[in-house]
Amino acid sequence: MKEKFELQYLFKTSPKILENKITSASGLGEWFADDVNIKDDHYFFTWDGYDEEAKLLSIKSNQHIKFQWISDIEEGLDTYVEMSFTVDAMTNAISLLITDFAYPDDRDSAILMWEQQIQKLRRLIGA
Repeated sequence: MKEKFELQYLFKTSPKILENKITSASGLGEWFADDVNIKDDHYFFTWDGYDEEAKLLSIKSNQHIKFQWISDIEEGLDTYVEMSFTVDAMTNAISLLITDFAYPDDRDSAILMWEQQIQKLRRLIGA
C-alpha cells in the first residue's frame, strides 16, 4: 500500500509565475517532465521515453492542482499528487506544498526525485 508524504519548499517569486509552472503543460514541461500534454482533464507526462497519464482531480487558481495517476486508478489506489501554495502576507514568500504517495520501499527515491525537480524549478524561476 502506498503511503502519503508531504514536502514543503519556500520560494521568492510571484504567485502568477509559480502557478503557471505547476498548472500549464508548458510550465510543467520545463521542470517536472520532459514533455507534458493536456487533453480535456487528462495530463500526459513523458520522462526519458516513459509515458504516464494522470487524471485532473481539481485545480483552483492561485491555490493548487491535484491529479491522480491512471495506473493508480487502475490498481484501485486512493492516491494523488497535489501541488498547492500559499503566500505569506507579511513576507510575500510562497510556500509550495507537495503531497504525493509512494510504496514504503520507494519513499526515499520519490523524495529524492521531488528534490531534484524542485531544484530545476528554482533555477528556472530564479527563486
